[in-house]
Amino acid sequence: RESQVELREHIDSLATELCRINEDQKVALDLDPYVKKLLNARRRVVLVNNILQNAQERLRRLNHNVAKETARRRAILEASGGYSQGSPSK
Repeated sequence: RESQVELREHIDSLATELCRINEDQKVALDLDPYVKKLLNARRRVVLVNNILQNAQERLRRLNHNVAKETARRRAILEASGGYSQGSPSK
C-alpha cells in the first residue's frame, strides 16, 4: 500500500514538473500527451490501490472469523473433555 501511495505521489510530482517545464519553455513543446499518460497511469495506480485495500480488508475479516471459529471449537472440545493441552484429539 505504501509503495502505491509513493508511486501516486511521484506521478503527481512529475506531471506538475512537466507542466511547469512546458510553461517555462520559449519554444513550444507539446507535453500534453505525456501529462495525459501520467494522469492515466495515476488513475490506474489509484484503482489498483483500492483493489488491494478491499482485498486486505476482506482477508482481515476472514482471519478474524477463522480465529473466532477456532476459539469456539476449542472451547467446545475442552468442555467435552476431548481436548487436552498436550495432545489434541482427532
